[in-house]
Amino acid sequence: MDIRISGITNDSIVDGAGIRLSVFTQGCPHECAGCHNPQTHNLTGGSVADTENILVMIEENPLLDGITLSGGEPFLQPVPCLALAKGAHALNLNVWAYTGYTWEELLCIDSPDILSLIKEIDVLVDGRFVQEERTLNLLFRGSKNQRLIDVKSSLWANQIIFWQPESTPI
Repeated sequence: MDIRISGITNDSIVDGAGIRLSVFTQGCPHECAGCHNPQTHNLTGGSVADTENILVMIEENPLLDGITLSGGEPFLQPVPCLALAKGAHALNLNVWAYTGYTWEELLCIDSPDILSLIKEIDVLVDGRFVQEERTLNLLFRGSKNQRLIDVKSSLWANQIIFWQPESTPI
């Protein structure tokens, strides 16, 4: 299945917990001032990739803890992103996604494809990047308004449950 991407980063340690393969989708309606990936905004930029080829890359890397769907805006391409998320879960990897939409906005979109993608994500980093709230002191996000959401727990509890990093006993 085709997906329009800006690029792929293998062995990322900044796009979620552990070692990750990050897929940067192409196209973003938010166009946040100060965006880290402005080259991803153009809906027709980037290149077309095959999700099956990306899944092969994922499967061939034994170091991965998970994949990250970033952008751009992954929720503009929910069907191919869902294929990647399901493929990662089949390999016992976790799935993170970055979105400029808030959790509440996503849940209000009347789209079975978007809902299916939400259900296949483990951790959602939500909210637009806000330059005035930028800080380098946050884990896995760039501005204070963005949240790390434990998706499965949030769906089960019908309220936002924040993701917490696992602590390792000393």
